[in-house]
Amino acid sequence: MTDRASALRDEGRDIISLSVGEPDFATPDHVIEAAKAALDAGQTRYTPVTGTAQLKQAAALHFRRDLGIAADPADVIVSAGGKQAIFEALVATVGEGDEVIIPAPWWVSYPQIVRYAGGTVVPLITQAERRFRFDAAELEALVTPRTRWLLLNSPGNPTGAVYPADMLLEIAEVLRRHPQVLVLSDDIYAPLSYTGQPHATLAALCPDLADRVCTVSGVSKSHAMTGFRIGVATGPAWLIEAMGRLQSNSSGNPASIAQAAAVAAFEGPQDFLQQWRERFCQRRDRVVGAINAIPGLSAPVPDGAFYCFIDAAPLMERFGNDEALALHLLEHGVAVVAASAFGGRDGFRISFAADDAVLEEAMKRIAGALA
Repeated sequence: MTDRASALRDEGRDIISLSVGEPDFATPDHVIEAAKAALDAGQTRYTPVTGTAQLKQAAALHFRRDLGIAADPADVIVSAGGKQAIFEALVATVGEGDEVIIPAPWWVSYPQIVRYAGGTVVPLITQAERRFRFDAAELEALVTPRTRWLLLNSPGNPTGAVYPADMLLEIAEVLRRHPQVLVLSDDIYAPLSYTGQPHATLAALCPDLADRVCTVSGVSKSHAMTGFRIGVATGPAWLIEAMGRLQSNSSGNPASIAQAAAVAAFEGPQDFLQQWRERFCQRRDRVVGAINAIPGLSAPVPDGAFYCFIDAAPLMERFGNDEALALHLLEHGVAVVAASAFGGRDGFRISFAADDAVLEEAMKRIAGALA
């Protein structure tokens, strides 16, 4: 959809893109300065495959300070974005016939990576009326002797769902009964939660399960550094080693300059995040209010990230499916992503990581397209 919107722009069309998931804020100055300083210092050579010692130490600081995980720098891997870390963890461990439980709606790459590795995707369907959360009984009903992984993403893309501590503690009880199940906890949106409660993640809440949890984070969402392509992950030593072997024989080290910038991101000031959260929260409330005022559309208030997952089921008789609806909105100047891309149905996802005036115009165009 993003490519299609770009093509229409090249043709001279006025297209507002709400399809891309990246902050619209500027990368913090101290991060940019660190990248420049690294260039000036000639840090343009290979680094260790799994990341520089400085960035591993900074990432361990981030895991301890921001997620509550007692991470050792030796058990940290630096990757070219969080997606690479997720890919490596799954491809290194999933084989033919292995099952991976993924709450749906899900981020588009999760099931594709599982299938690439030869595994079987087991959807755990969640509902908007329950804030896209699931309970322990629903999880346990899907666990089999072939279950290899459970994927958790909180705050989540595309729904903005946040898993509170009490929910994770119940999930932990299920995991203790099924020791063959590993957990991939994608916490990339952790700094962008609007619940007012501390971020909860499984490895911190349940240290006895930490040797079965791979926690993925990074700087893309928290520091508006999507183009730098730096992700970090921590977990059991055997898994981090396996991921490193895969990285060594595929991409090699992440970019040296981006790593230097990420050190500054993790070790530098974090106070700007409060202002970002407040602005995102204001945008969220405006967008949800505008969407719920349009006949045929409805959206719960997301607890985190910067997405709204919108139900358009009443419009399916008119459009047939959500892909047709998304294309209709594109023709009216707004790019969104159909819910079916995320394992959902009859709706679409929008990103509210855009300027207020842009969001206001986009809501007007959506309302006009559906009038």
